[in-house]
Amino acid sequence: MNDSLPIDLQRASQLLKLLGDPTRLTMMKLLKSHECCVCEFVEIFQMSQPAISQHLRRLRDIELVQEERRGQWVFYSINKEHTDYPFIEGILKHLADQDESITELEAKGLRICCE
Repeated sequence: MNDSLPIDLQRASQLLKLLGDPTRLTMMKLLKSHECCVCEFVEIFQMSQPAISQHLRRLRDIELVQEERRGQWVFYSINKEHTDYPFIEGILKHLADQDESITELEAKGLRICCE
């Protein structure tokens, strides 16, 4: 990360505002180590599909997350090639691991259900 360029204060402020939402911040932490689809986030956050899609849209609009269509499903992941990824990664590394959410989905048989 030492080779990354300093981030403009205005840009940092915009990113921090976007990640200031606990749902989006948790999504980013989950996506750091797992690809997820909307249906998985619906179960994890106990929110409606439209609400989850709005959060993902905001992250996708500035290209922090990318999507990949596989058949009828769309999987989301962090865009590690994004110019601001080193800044985001610096924030995420200080957050508690969220793998328990994925483990719970798997235990319930809901991992990558997308039905």
